[in-house]
Amino acid sequence: LAGRLWESHSSASCIAPVAAEDEEAGALAWPLLLGGAGAGGGAAAGAMAVAEVRDAEKAGGEEWGGVAVSEGTAHQISHGAVSLLWLCLSASSCLCFLLILVWLVKLVDVLVDANSITTPLPFHPWYQVAFVLTTGLNSAYVLGYSGSAMVPLSWIAGVTGLILAAAISLYANILIARIHEVGGKRHIRYRDLAGHIYGRKMYSLTWALQYVNLFMINTGYIILAGQALKAIYVLYRDDGALKLPYCIAIAGLVCALFAFGIPHLSALGIWLGFSTFLSLIYIITAFVLSLKDGLNNPGRDYSIPGTRTGKIFSTIGAVATLVFAYNTGMLPEIQATLKPPVIKNMEKALWFQFTAGVLPMYAVTFMGYWAYGSSTSSYLLNNVHGPVWVKTAANVAAFLQTVIALHIFASPMYEYLDTKFGRGKGNAFSLHNLSFRIVVRGGYLTINTLVAAMLPFLGDFMSLTGALSTFPLTFVLANHMYLTVKKNKLSPPQKAWHWLNVVGFSCLAVAAAVAALRLIVVDSKNYHLFADL
Repeated sequence: LAGRLWESHSSASCIAPVAAEDEEAGALAWPLLLGGAGAGGGAAAGAMAVAEVRDAEKAGGEEWGGVAVSEGTAHQISHGAVSLLWLCLSASSCLCFLLILVWLVKLVDVLVDANSITTPLPFHPWYQVAFVLTTGLNSAYVLGYSGSAMVPLSWIAGVTGLILAAAISLYANILIARIHEVGGKRHIRYRDLAGHIYGRKMYSLTWALQYVNLFMINTGYIILAGQALKAIYVLYRDDGALKLPYCIAIAGLVCALFAFGIPHLSALGIWLGFSTFLSLIYIITAFVLSLKDGLNNPGRDYSIPGTRTGKIFSTIGAVATLVFAYNTGMLPEIQATLKPPVIKNMEKALWFQFTAGVLPMYAVTFMGYWAYGSSTSSYLLNNVHGPVWVKTAANVAAFLQTVIALHIFASPMYEYLDTKFGRGKGNAFSLHNLSFRIVVRGGYLTINTLVAAMLPFLGDFMSLTGALSTFPLTFVLANHMYLTVKKNKLSPPQKAWHWLNVVGFSCLAVAAAVAALRLIVVDSKNYHLFADL
């Protein structure tokens, strides 16, 4: 199939108005990449195709597969062949990846005699939790903050907003950390904490807010992964054959395969180390190439784009993006893994995250905006210029890191689905348990992928996530829960301060939600559903 597709592609690609020598090199080089006997056959086919097309061009037409067709039809056939080949190779690679992953996890299970799916919660030192928080902060989302936060705010408001958002996020997270132990027990889930303080109804509402937050974060990760795949394709064939929705579908498939092979969060193990290594690759690459581009192109425009009304809504949406950047909505779940004293250790981890941990994010965000100004993309690697292999490595790293990061943020949903529908006991890779994961997790990620492909507007999704869940969970609920638990120990000025936060952030959440929804509607009208951005 691959040989035939490349043979046909070589025939059609020769129509392009480029030098004949380049066409011959291209027709011969692509089949050689397939290796082995197929390379020789493909090269011969490519050479034959060059000769055949030259004869066809003299006659004013082209013959493809023995049938005379127009140049436009041949070009469409070529694009379809390339896209189909790309999809086939991607799916095959994903399946091989899954098989290797499954056997590795099985080997680990055998070595540790892990015959049960559920394991007790481990207790980690504060610096390990700080490391996890910092890694999450510097996920592939950092590649989008230059375009989605700095462009609508410009230098003064953008820099001030990022620093101020870090300060208030640190304060709100410390409030949550200080009420981790209430009523003489540790609350390992956000909804458990809210349910203990307010009752069953608030338990359900908090659950809904938290899982909306995680669903939106996961949708954004799939968009990011799709953008990384398309960026890789464009580096080698910028012909528009492989569109963003197709790349998002491939990304969703890979995320699903990874979810099938990792039965629970504690099975990630070494993948967390890989995630950190991959983050360093794309952060360093984006920073260095942006610096080089900025030095080579001193003329930049930092004005805020859009109409007056559009600027107002973009600014409000950017504020929601700022708070989204620092918060996960999973702090009690993370704090549950800490060694005692849990409150003191959590505060140490948070201080590390919001001091040393934010530096890589600041470096990429500010450097990207400095280099490209108001033309900065919502995916920074689309702007940078440099060696193809370097950009390929950075995009591959961003793609793989999003797959791992999505699994972390999807784990609470997986845990709920496993508990709700009752997964079987025994080995994690028994037929029953594996089929359960395929059906349930596959269904969940299918919905994620469909939404991501329909509305692939990453900046808008970050704004909407910040408005619908980050503001209520991290700021409104945190202040009100702290006020409720500590009401007998707080002075009147302290109570007034927390009530001011509750009311203020509630109003800001409503305004940010309206702004984010407007941005999505406007972008949907400007582009259309399943847009190829």
